Amino acid sequence: MIEKSIREQIIALMKREVVPAVGCTEPMAVALCVSRATEALGCRPEKITALLSANILKNAMGVGIPGTGMIGLPIAIALGALIGKSEYQLEVIKDVCPEAIEQGKQYINEGRIDIRLKQGNCDKLYIEILCEGGGHTASAIIQGSHTHFVRVARDNEVLLDEQAGHSSDCDEGDIALNLRLVYDFALEAPIDEIRFILETRDYNLKAAQESLKGNYGHCLGKTLDRPLSHGIFGNTIFSRILSKTALACDARMGGALIPVMSNSGSGNQGICATNPVAVYALENENTEEETIRALTLSHLTAIYIKQSLGKLSALCGCVVASIGSSCGITYLMGGDFDRICFAVKNMIANLTGMICDGAKPSCALKITSGVSTALLSAVLAMEGRHVTSAEGIIDDDVDRSIRNLTSIGADAMCATDKMVLDIMTGKDC
Repeated sequence: MIEKSIREQIIALMKREVVPAVGCTEPMAVALCVSRATEALGCRPEKITALLSANILKNAMGVGIPGTGMIGLPIAIALGALIGKSEYQLEVIKDVCPEAIEQGKQYINEGRIDIRLKQGNCDKLYIEILCEGGGHTASAIIQGSHTHFVRVARDNEVLLDEQAGHSSDCDEGDIALNLRLVYDFALEAPIDEIRFILETRDYNLKAAQESLKGNYGHCLGKTLDRPLSHGIFGNTIFSRILSKTALACDARMGGALIPVMSNSGSGNQGICATNPVAVYALENENTEEETIRALTLSHLTAIYIKQSLGKLSALCGCVVASIGSSCGITYLMGGDFDRICFAVKNMIANLTGMICDGAKPSCALKITSGVSTALLSAVLAMEGRHVTSAEGIIDDDVDRSIRNLTSIGADAMCATDKMVLDIMTGKDC
């Protein structure tokens, strides 16, 4: 049995990284930063300047803002100032209403918002907001993770300053994970200590159900559940897993005011780590305990991989979350640690290199590709088959295989990230 102190550290990490969010987490993090700066200012800002890292800009340009029917940062920033509450964290604008939307549109039309790329070196996740009004100024900075404020100031008074010695992607006290520790924790932890993970199932399957009430994004989830798709994919566990996962993503990327449970700062990662595992468990009639342990394995695997990849990268987050869901499904199929390692290697061999070109409705397509591969990798692993160290970037050691993946995503694909942003910002539309 893992020592209690170690279990407590892992649980604390999970509870910090697996949290509710309304809408895409990048524009919501910007709105959160705006709300904190506005609160420090003490009045409605007359002017807001946002200095953002390239990755924040990329992930916020094309995504729907919940409850508004609008896309992109300006309305998120306006609502952060007008009705945002920093205490809500990534649900910062959940009080949005038609009146606030109209006020937000007017705020934008008056030219009160200035959005710029942060110049010089900064974290991939960096948000700096300057609010001016009533003869005063206030600023707030989020850095490293979506809710981590490192500086808040009003005029010359510093209200918070944690920039010195800041670690960009994880707290210094975070426990260093490996796949064996993740597996042992998921299977050995007293069930009542990890029962909280069922909230991910409750949130994210509800999001899929709510998505059926509208036509969000590209309606991929609905399309997968229609007769034409059943004629191709069948009315199977496979097709239902794809549909339930895509439905939740459709709603989230399409701007539905529906909360989801996120993972490592991403709602899509939370959906992708949850719904495939939860649907398979329901279809396979696994017990509640097995479901809890599978969801824990899935989410903690994703958190582990993100420790070395970083919160934002050029690598699509569905790659990471799908690896987690493949582990969870392999466990539900009766797989042991060796079979789970096989599934991870199969995933890395297949999906490495899928680029992130921002948060947007078509993310549902990428998630569906990831989940399809997760199921394929699990089935292959249960047959005792896996990609070997003689092939590509796979190593005999599963943790080294994961580091090969994250090194490519965090380091080698930096030029790709820059090119993607250049393409996105250079379009006429």
